[in-house]
Amino acid sequence: MSYQSYSLHQLGWRTTLAHDLTLDDFESAYPARITAVHRDGVAVLSSRGHGHAVVPHGLHADVGAFAVGDWVMVEQSADRVFRRIQRQSLLARVAAGETHAHQPIAANVDTLFIVTSCNGDFNPSRLERYVSLAMQAGVTPVMVLTKADMADDVAAFVDSARAIMPGIEVRAINALDPGSLHVLLPWMVEGCTVAFVGSSGVGKSTLTNLLTGDVTQHTAGIREDDARGRHTTTAREMFPTSHGAWVIDTPGMRELRLGAADEGVAAVFVDIEALAEQCRFGDCGHDGDAGCAIERALAEGVLDARRLANYRKLQRELAGSRRSEREKREHGRQFNAMAKRAMQDKRERLGRSR
Repeated sequence: MSYQSYSLHQLGWRTTLAHDLTLDDFESAYPARITAVHRDGVAVLSSRGHGHAVVPHGLHADVGAFAVGDWVMVEQSADRVFRRIQRQSLLARVAAGETHAHQPIAANVDTLFIVTSCNGDFNPSRLERYVSLAMQAGVTPVMVLTKADMADDVAAFVDSARAIMPGIEVRAINALDPGSLHVLLPWMVEGCTVAFVGSSGVGKSTLTNLLTGDVTQHTAGIREDDARGRHTTTAREMFPTSHGAWVIDTPGMRELRLGAADEGVAAVFVDIEALAEQCRFGDCGHDGDAGCAIERALAEGVLDARRLANYRKLQRELAGSRRSEREKREHGRQFNAMAKRAMQDKRERLGRSR
């Protein structure tokens, strides 16, 4: 895809981004936006056009230092990143493995289009995770239901999606029909940034292609025998749309591990959080405790068992993430103390040898 030159406003620049920048910063560097992250640096767009900037080793040391959508200052005298500008929002997940390291998905996003299909791919528990991710980041979530033209009862899927969180916007479309994209236009405002997340094969790349007028991204449909997607997008990248907005496509994420997303989970499960406040005891475990309002709502059919089970699962994940963070801080404290003792012992040995 070819890129023309854009003004900072067209790229999504906000005056709040300059809050921590000084006059010296602007004299020695210029603002640019990251459109892709590579091993040897980052692809950027600025008022100068499209370019590539290397990342100094010191900045590389920061895990998750850069994400597609980030704003950075690039040195005037060299194509080198000087610093990253403070983010307005960050979508991130916990990477696979036991380290619980946070993996950035996209930065400075205004709207998160959560894409699923009106078939067996529709999974309320997974959708609750995506919405929690958006709410934690302060990003507006919009549910996009594809394959609406192939479903016998689209209204049932729409109702299930709206039950994820009160007031959430839901749009059912046929991703292969360009005329159906008008339902997404309220969020496609000039300078705004949207991102697509969802399982592989649900139509994220197809939607991106239609919005950008580009067909360079490969697409592959869902296997209809089991509704599981075939992975097509392999890297995150930001593209301009014909409406002036920017779109970030992401690799399919069937599994999404949440990190420190307590506020996001609380926003999605506000009904369960409200019930918890009605429990007889403040330290209620909500699992067979006397006077538990959540258990009562479940028995009376007011609360869905699946929803409660997912809430409990997410709470366990959040607790595990908090434990991991405490363990890392304690490990760092112990390492610093050990290094300090080693340096002190070395100074004492040198003193005795003189």
